[in-house]
Amino acid sequence: MRFALIADEVRVSIDCDADIVAARQKGRELASHCGFPSTDLAVVATAISELARNIVRYAVRGEVTLRLVDNNGKRGIEVVAADDGPGIPDIGLAMQDGYSTSGGLGLGLPGTRRLMDEFEITSDFGKGTTVTVRRWKR
Repeated sequence: MRFALIADEVRVSIDCDADIVAARQKGRELASHCGFPSTDLAVVATAISELARNIVRYAVRGEVTLRLVDNNGKRGIEVVAADDGPGIPDIGLAMQDGYSTSGGLGLGLPGTRRLMDEFEITSDFGKGTTVTVRRWKR
């Protein structure tokens, strides 16, 4: 699927909790610029927070890229969270509610998948993980 870029992308380096907050803020600003309602702004911010928190927790550092996209007149926001961390050995297991290797609730990835309209994940064990999510303006 090809998307047209509406605005310059915003990249946020992630390696601490303050970066998670910054990524959330930038995502809310970008989604607001696109005209998302406040309820969707909260959804986008929550998804960004979950993805960025996974970077800090599992990979130590990575990057969140935010961009507004257009798909034949359908506008939305795309969030790409990428890291060079240890990767996920079993993506299917990681996508199950309640599964966690860090003692958390295990709702991060599956919860993010439910929040957003599109969800893609690739991970190479020992090389890193990339999660791409999109939310479309209704």
